[in-house]
Amino acid sequence: MVLERVNSPADLKNLTIEELRTLAEEIRQYILTVMSTTPGHLASNLGTVELTIALHRVFDAPSDKIVWDVGHQAYAHKIITGRRDLFPTIRKYGGLSGFLKREESEYDAFGAGHAGTSIPAALGMAVGRDLKGEGFRVIVVIGDGAMGTGMAFEGLNNAGGMRRNLIVILNDNKMSISPNVGALAKYINRIVTNRAYTLFRENTEEIIRRTSPGAARLARRLTALMGEGTLFQELGFQYFGPVDGHDIEEMIEVFEGIKHMHGPILVHVVTKKGKGYEFAERNPTRFHSVSGIDLATGQPIKRESPPSYTTIFSQTLIELARQDERIVAITAAMPSGTGLDKFMEVFPDRCFDLGIAEQCAVTFAAGLASQGFKPVVAIYSTFLQRAYDQVEHDVCLQNLPVVFAMDRGGLVGEDGPTHHGVFDIAYLRHLPNIVVMAPRDENELRHMLRTALEHNGPIAMRYPRGAGVGVKLSDEIKTVPIGEAELMREGDDLLILAIGRTVHPALKAAERLKDEGINAAVVNSRFVKPLDEEMILDMSSQIGKVITVEDHVLAGGFGSAVCELLMDRGVAVRIKRLGIPDRFIEHGDLKTLHRICGIDEEGIYRAALRIVEGGGDEA
Repeated sequence: MVLERVNSPADLKNLTIEELRTLAEEIRQYILTVMSTTPGHLASNLGTVELTIALHRVFDAPSDKIVWDVGHQAYAHKIITGRRDLFPTIRKYGGLSGFLKREESEYDAFGAGHAGTSIPAALGMAVGRDLKGEGFRVIVVIGDGAMGTGMAFEGLNNAGGMRRNLIVILNDNKMSISPNVGALAKYINRIVTNRAYTLFRENTEEIIRRTSPGAARLARRLTALMGEGTLFQELGFQYFGPVDGHDIEEMIEVFEGIKHMHGPILVHVVTKKGKGYEFAERNPTRFHSVSGIDLATGQPIKRESPPSYTTIFSQTLIELARQDERIVAITAAMPSGTGLDKFMEVFPDRCFDLGIAEQCAVTFAAGLASQGFKPVVAIYSTFLQRAYDQVEHDVCLQNLPVVFAMDRGGLVGEDGPTHHGVFDIAYLRHLPNIVVMAPRDENELRHMLRTALEHNGPIAMRYPRGAGVGVKLSDEIKTVPIGEAELMREGDDLLILAIGRTVHPALKAAERLKDEGINAAVVNSRFVKPLDEEMILDMSSQIGKVITVEDHVLAGGFGSAVCELLMDRGVAVRIKRLGIPDRFIEHGDLKTLHRICGIDEEGIYRAALRIVEGGGDEA
């Protein structure tokens, strides 16, 4: 196999074009084989194999810096850069990250998990290079979905103005996770479908005059590619494209031709998401992320589990929207991930995909709310932090009734620290006017969603990734009194205040404590803001020993809110907070991550034993 001979990018330089084509097919098959049993991103990585090979053949990483936007498309890069044998460990605890990670390899020039960061980061690298008097190249690989982010436009604007040597490869596959939206997507598509070739330009004329017949042939090829890229040209970039992103020979020729040019350059490469696997080519959205598939049929390997929180959210929102035409839904390029694709099918005129533009999505929702609508922004917790100013300035300050349905609240597992949603309580609870809550299970999610839609002000509901608890769903969707906790289990030896997904492990721990002669009360706290102050103060003062549990960072989280309340009211108790410690938690399966952080049943049980025996902190 050719793949077995490739241990670093340097090995590509000795291969023939035909061997490189064989290598592409071997890498593609390797990715498919690993992804058939391992959760990961499939379709985008199948689409960038030839592009990755061409880049590493022409450029000299790690001396040259290749910045990926985002890591969804960098599996071939990992395989080529010395991590081939470790690839089966991808996204597993202690294994390779599913994204780019500077600590993992010198070839990962810049970490990438959230979209749109590449061009500003690369521009900073280019300026740093020039300040140090060095001569390495900086190359960006950015998808057309990520190119639609405001940050990418800001980077293009500044790069064009600074005129630094910078190469941007636009990987155009018509997709982000779901199909791209907006005017830029239409503009890029128009370039592909209406190629207008120009005559020789100054730089290519100079190449032709000064070089050999072979180089002149290359220059003519580059000239032919200098077509409709007016937007990028107006931003100060030399534009080349479109280029076939699955033709290794063509890409190598183009990259060789532009690598010595000066100033900012954009090469428009067209790829097919899911390339080489028929099922992924036909449905790239479904194969964006997989959790194990039967390669012969393309069907997921079924694992019996209750419906996911996302599914229940989607079904409930549709049910409530049938009753109230003021309910509208907003997503930032994640209709399938948030469940809004189903809402969009039923209410196409009441669902809005703003693309990878979280700031725009939040302020767009505020505008809808100002006109009497009930907007629901369905967004991953980790992505809402990109729109913090808009939440504060455009929603909370004006006390507008926007619902933030924060999916993936808490640890998310294999996606790791770029996607863990463990900061939202801290960055929301100090904002005036907002309500922050978390359901203990999928049934309570239904009730909280109705509560949110009937509340006349900003309100955020966080819920976890993955399957629900498996409880029976109520026929009637009721409202939950805002600020009212729920006593799940009585006890007088210890008070466990849990919130969200930690309620059920807290109940299980309490049952085990009973066998030790410890009678623990368990409260489903429901609300971080406002807290159920009366219940917390009364029970804490009576019992005197308190544990708080949350799937969130300890700093500024639910436990901190409880401590602040107790201290402000002068209630002295022995208290222990359980949650995410002050470090970024790596990727891995949720069971392992919960155990490491001590927020699983065993962790709660052991913390309870210690505090009853005299451990914990005074508050």
